[in-house]
Amino acid sequence: LGGCAPGGDAAGGSAAREATTADEVARLAALPWDSVRARARGRTVVWRMWRGDPSVNAFVDRWVAPRLRERHGIELRAVEGQGPEIVNQLVVEREAAGGAFGRTRGTASLVWINGETFANLRRERLLAGPWAGRLPNAAYVDSASPIVARDFEQDPAGHESPWGRVQFALIHDTVRTPDPPRTVAALGAWIRAHPGRFTHDQGFTGVTFLKALLYAEGGGQARFAGGFDEARYREGSARVWAWLDAARPHFWRAGRTYPPDVAAMHRLFANGEIDFTMSNNDNEVVTKVRQGVLPPTSRALVLRDGTIANAHYLGIPANAPEPAAAMVVADFLLSPEAQYEKRRPEVWADGTVLAVDRLPAEWAARFRALEQDPRQVPRDTLARYARPEVAPAYHERLAADWRARVRASGR
Repeated sequence: LGGCAPGGDAAGGSAAREATTADEVARLAALPWDSVRARARGRTVVWRMWRGDPSVNAFVDRWVAPRLRERHGIELRAVEGQGPEIVNQLVVEREAAGGAFGRTRGTASLVWINGETFANLRRERLLAGPWAGRLPNAAYVDSASPIVARDFEQDPAGHESPWGRVQFALIHDTVRTPDPPRTVAALGAWIRAHPGRFTHDQGFTGVTFLKALLYAEGGGQARFAGGFDEARYREGSARVWAWLDAARPHFWRAGRTYPPDVAAMHRLFANGEIDFTMSNNDNEVVTKVRQGVLPPTSRALVLRDGTIANAHYLGIPANAPEPAAAMVVADFLLSPEAQYEKRRPEVWADGTVLAVDRLPAEWAARFRALEQDPRQVPRDTLARYARPEVAPAYHERLAADWRARVRASGR
């Protein structure tokens, strides 16, 4: 079980087997890091994560996993699981253990989470911690950034470790749409003037687009900051529905159906059926162009009303079988080496959570060299228009109310 050195001994073996994950994580957080690494060696970490993008999967399976095996003796096994699936799985495991985890261990030692998933896991006490500040590479984290330091306005409180940062962007083709709209109002006018050429997906990215509308039409991000407020939500969402009601008849397929996810939107865009796709990763356009998924003349743009930026994180379940190994994996994913590799456009182009100016000079230079691709949105532009997430309940309500309205309209 997690935290036990191979073969077990009185200090790190049988004693750890008798402890709960919470007890073990508390002990691990107080140990020298070499001791944590020793307890991690020879263990297998099951990581529940989104497996919907080949680039992400290749980074994890072909780059991260071999290095963890070679350097730390850890076997990494990534399995599908995201959002409500993660919460539900842990609730099921808790109920199977008699309503409390106790010494019963579960099936996963690491989960990829943020936002409403983190809120739900914390509310149900399904995460172990605090532990994240104990990681050696946490010293490089850009803790001054409100995007990284707060998860949908929530204090991670050491229960999750950041490992990626992204910003919402629209993607257009500079040949088809050389002068794209730059504001939400201009986008609405463009949609009405070009019927059938715009849509959004039904997943997380589509809801993020709706939230961008909420900010733009409802008085700005600050209007919704400071926790969920029912009156402000009702007022702001009414403006979102009004914007959509005016635009939706001019959407792709007249708004009667929507792509299930971003991958489907990318295909529609590449096939010339729509003139915009979108991504929660402002750098994804670079990767997808290099892979041949999107046309070479594709570019990202951020709307001047402000676009939503957020970070994603790693958590250790409260019944994790291998918490020591999970901590070592999380630390490796925070290393300048791993952060640089996943930031490379030919790999994934996921944004770093590290403060580049705090890194050793060699790594800082490497990160800065990545910003030279002309397809990328300049860093100062991203910073100018970045808007942090608000309370998770806004995301959940927008998603639920949008689906209800679509069903009610018979679409």
